[in-house]
Amino acid sequence: MTTDEDRAAAGMAIRRTVLGDEHVDRATANATEFTAPFQDLITRYAWGEVWARPGLTRAERSMITLTALAALRQHDELALHLRAAVRNGLTREQIAEVLMQVAIYAGVPAANSAFAIASQVLEGAP
Repeated sequence: MTTDEDRAAAGMAIRRTVLGDEHVDRATANATEFTAPFQDLITRYAWGEVWARPGLTRAERSMITLTALAALRQHDELALHLRAAVRNGLTREQIAEVLMQVAIYAGVPAANSAFAIASQVLEGAP
């Protein structure tokens, strides 16, 4: 990607694929003059740069993201990225294994909260 416009276009496409149109439409529709630059930053750099890199699959990126969010106890983002992980092909079993790793390396309380959130989000998921 050579321009901010290229990054923004690629980022929006990846963001929509991973998070779903409904979430992205809501996030962009709710952007204000104050938050619009942040939405642009997320789209161009989180999605158009990092998630667009060729070194990891989207499933692998989801595993890493779930780990970080669970460890940091970012519960709203964790729920969002649990749904994204399923879109990226992770199974319930793989998600459980990620959270088991969290328990060992980030603490049982963090994993306990993450398992509770995952149970709610994944209810009825394959």
